[in-house]
Amino acid sequence: MRFLRKAIDRAVHMVLALAALLALTVGPVSSIELPSVEREAQNFTSSDPHLVQMFRAALLMTGKLVQEAPDGTAYVITGDIPAEWLRDASAEVRPYLYFARDDPAVRQLLRGIIERMAKYIQIDPYANAFTLDYRVWEQKFELDSLSYPMTLAWSYWKTTGDRSIFNADFQRALDDVLVTMEREQNHPRDSRYTEKELFNGTGRPVAYTGMIWTGFRPSDDACYYNFLIPSEMFAVVALGDMAEIERGVYHNLIKANEALALRAEVQRGIQTYGLVYVPKYGYIYAYEVDGLGHAILTDDANVPSLLSAPYLGYATPDDQYYLNTRRFLLSKDNPSFYQGKYARGIGSFHTPNNWVWPLALVMQGLTATTQAEKEDVLAELLASDPGDHLLHESFDVNDPSHFTRQSFGWPNALFAEFIMTQFEKVPMIPMGSTSDLEFRTE
Repeated sequence: MRFLRKAIDRAVHMVLALAALLALTVGPVSSIELPSVEREAQNFTSSDPHLVQMFRAALLMTGKLVQEAPDGTAYVITGDIPAEWLRDASAEVRPYLYFARDDPAVRQLLRGIIERMAKYIQIDPYANAFTLDYRVWEQKFELDSLSYPMTLAWSYWKTTGDRSIFNADFQRALDDVLVTMEREQNHPRDSRYTEKELFNGTGRPVAYTGMIWTGFRPSDDACYYNFLIPSEMFAVVALGDMAEIERGVYHNLIKANEALALRAEVQRGIQTYGLVYVPKYGYIYAYEVDGLGHAILTDDANVPSLLSAPYLGYATPDDQYYLNTRRFLLSKDNPSFYQGKYARGIGSFHTPNNWVWPLALVMQGLTATTQAEKEDVLAELLASDPGDHLLHESFDVNDPSHFTRQSFGWPNALFAEFIMTQFEKVPMIPMGSTSDLEFRTE
């Protein structure tokens, strides 16, 4: 019944979105032409023709989901759901960063995307998804939805050197993100946020931990315990980025120090409450905690995830806590880990048992330290192709022709990044500074 209800909700959302888009009065949407991206897709070669097909389809998919709006901004839908999720959109356009340094058209498009996200945050920092005409599509407070646009802007700045995105509008969005994060440190006392899918509308009881309360996971499912450790990790990275922007661009030392102070409190909370001792693995990171002694030991395919900690810039690949956690996550002891004929990996409580997510498989490859593991992951991803040469939301480990979501931009963008960085040796673009990793794992 849970999956049927989600399917019905999704269908209703799609119908309402289509009606909204048809009713728009903002004018027609212009098409996107990015020759540098198209050249990269066309020039990609491999001894495996299937890989060529998959990479080209993945790299070009984002361009089909991005629309230039009449107000000069750019709008990114998730795929078969015609709305923009702050998280998904930030991840979907990340491969464009690899072309932004040398291509003015890509830089212009990314500026428009970041500008729109700044406007969205000012409309409602508790919303996770919006429509083309700046209406809230869904108001599920997800901490990662505030972190993703901040890290995208930081990565764009560091990649291109272009500071034009940091206008007064973006500064107001920065302020809204910081104020919201600080408010949600003490959710029971300071927050008025409620949502019907949460336990009692406000979530289960929590203690003060210094971490930031969040209502929903990156899967859009309600948290069980509301300190979601992967999102706390990502917030540590994003707050470092925000501090650097405030200090280096806006020359606002007060705001920079405010962001760093919050960052330190969140980090102490992760290390104090987020680590759980498991005899078989040692200390590992929990997925969710409440600060009252309760914890969930698992992971979810959606990013931020525990598996993605090095990719996010929170931990080094050889960090002992991360290695312990990774061994647990990629084992049968993890309740969200599934193994079958075609794949073995992490799924999600958002989809049925024994269905793994390409997102998690790609992330396993991106965080692998051996070429053999990367090759194994690539083979599983190629085997998941149902015939359209695209990656989907999830698939049956014993029959990839059974999958969810016909069109889903996020895993395809991540796959393109995986191939470019792990097989074509393109240097990875960080999401945050790695100069103080000792702070993150103290």
